[in-house]
Amino acid sequence: MSFLDANASKNHPINTLVIGASRGIGLGFVEKLLSDSRINKVYATYRKPESASGLLALVDAYPHKLTCILVDIIDEIQIAECVGKIRADTDKLHFAINCAGLLHDENLQPEKSLRQINLDNLTRYFQINSIASVLLAKHLQPLFKHKENSVFASISAKVGSIVDNQLGGWYGYRASKTALNMLMRNVSIEYARTCPKTIVVTLHPGTTDTNLSRPFQKNVAPEKLFTVERTVNQLLTVIEQLEPSDTGHFFSWDGSKLPW
Repeated sequence: MSFLDANASKNHPINTLVIGASRGIGLGFVEKLLSDSRINKVYATYRKPESASGLLALVDAYPHKLTCILVDIIDEIQIAECVGKIRADTDKLHFAINCAGLLHDENLQPEKSLRQINLDNLTRYFQINSIASVLLAKHLQPLFKHKENSVFASISAKVGSIVDNQLGGWYGYRASKTALNMLMRNVSIEYARTCPKTIVVTLHPGTTDTNLSRPFQKNVAPEKLFTVERTVNQLLTVIEQLEPSDTGHFFSWDGSKLPW
């Protein structure tokens, strides 16, 4: 029985949080959770109102189930304020997933060689892809200190696996995802003591047809390029099949464990 089914069977109101929910996989998770009758509440964060129109439009359809919170996850004060708003509404979370991530934008592209290494860009990669998740874990911890089964997940990437790296390049993105995996492994060990009912994992979603991957899809086989809906369904299947012994591990979209 999945952690969602276990809580639903005991009539526990299931509260969820999606970080980075304005588009892509994050928005897909929000839509899926809103349509799930087992879920009581969905909290969703976004950074810019102008890029979150799809998310904000859902509030009209689910005014009592969806709460959207503006937060920049590289700002710890904003994270603390966001969690404070959630704690004013509930004292428990059962599922949280951090979908926020950076691979490229108008001012940044993944590096192909050492010549392209830039301190500011490296810092941004680590702020968004690594540090944000551990700050979230820090501030969300009180919401996981309960006796009901829960999961805290972060979207990582297979390119963050040191063992799997045979091509090089993408220095900042690869290293920041590797750091994310280590930080979440640490969190899993501490949560096992302080929030023992919470499973902590990192997840590789596969190549999903989003703005993040679009410039790099040329060499992706059609059957390996997933829609957002497919990615969300696959990851939720993995999440719902997690066992307590899985905490601290790195999973691919197909449920296989990935090497560090």
